[in-house]
Amino acid sequence: MRGNHALAEAAIRAGCRFYAGYPITPQNEVPEYMSEHMPRVGGVFIQGESEIASISMVLGAAVTGARAMTSSSSPGISLKQEGISFLAGQELPALVVNMCRGGPGLGNIAGSQCDYFQSTRGGGHGDYRTPVLAPASVQELADLTVLAFDIADKYRTPVLILSDGMLGQTMEPVVLPEPVDPARLPAKDWALTGAKGRPGRRSRSLILDTKEMEEHNWKLARKYKQIEENEVRWEETGLAGAKMAVVAFGTAARIAKGAIKRVRKDGLKVGLFRPITLWPYPAQALRSLLDQGIREFLVFELNAGQMVEDVKLSLEGKGAVSVYARPGGVIPTPLDLAKVITARYYQRLQS
Repeated sequence: MRGNHALAEAAIRAGCRFYAGYPITPQNEVPEYMSEHMPRVGGVFIQGESEIASISMVLGAAVTGARAMTSSSSPGISLKQEGISFLAGQELPALVVNMCRGGPGLGNIAGSQCDYFQSTRGGGHGDYRTPVLAPASVQELADLTVLAFDIADKYRTPVLILSDGMLGQTMEPVVLPEPVDPARLPAKDWALTGAKGRPGRRSRSLILDTKEMEEHNWKLARKYKQIEENEVRWEETGLAGAKMAVVAFGTAARIAKGAIKRVRKDGLKVGLFRPITLWPYPAQALRSLLDQGIREFLVFELNAGQMVEDVKLSLEGKGAVSVYARPGGVIPTPLDLAKVITARYYQRLQS
């Protein structure tokens, strides 16, 4: 399946019954697929008049307890940031998918990772965080979509999937998850479903009393701490006995695996560290590579250099960190990266 289609089908099978979005390449196959298949399972598809309207509709559906989602690409995600902040403030679960394109501005429709800062730093206004999952294959697009809904419900928080136009258009074999009956999902005792026979409930983010607002923010902070403790995910490949670790996520990690395979044939002791959760970032796992004797870290990302900041924060000033960055939607080949790895590897050894 095409990546965008696999993600959409996985969302439906995960119990998503409300989708609202607005067209923008390179994610248009997601709403296209949803428009055809959501009615078949009794779900709702709405093409909003704008990205702002769409995220607001998702909030309205989420507050009733429905599994709801939206998707877009970079500029559209920017427009959704206010709504994402409202979801976080009201502690409402929802899935937001960003099939990133080259930017800034309207940019182009090529694959890019230029929205890393926006995704991992909250993006909108207020003191909040969103879990961020970064798939590296069509199979992971499906698997992490299901996981995203589960995390969203567990912690009552919006969850972001950060992918890119290249992976969204990639076609690969995929094993789809078994369908979930939304009626069998755990009950949500906070949802607004009518108050006949019980006390009323409310959902709000307007808290004018400063002390109450502070208490609410500390509550959110405790929740984010729990997420940091329980939801960190990463992958390690070929790091046993390695002298250099390439750090990459998503599409960049796919390229890195091909490059590392090449240089290992030449005798270079290089492995891959791939964050799957970009927030919470697997800082402790990355830092533990120092105990394995790895001192050289090459960050490879499809932007001008953003994740490299989290790598440096994770390593706390230990180890040598360099970056190979390609912004603007340029997708280098494994051979291109292999040349960079080889040059850095011998440069570091000689120094």
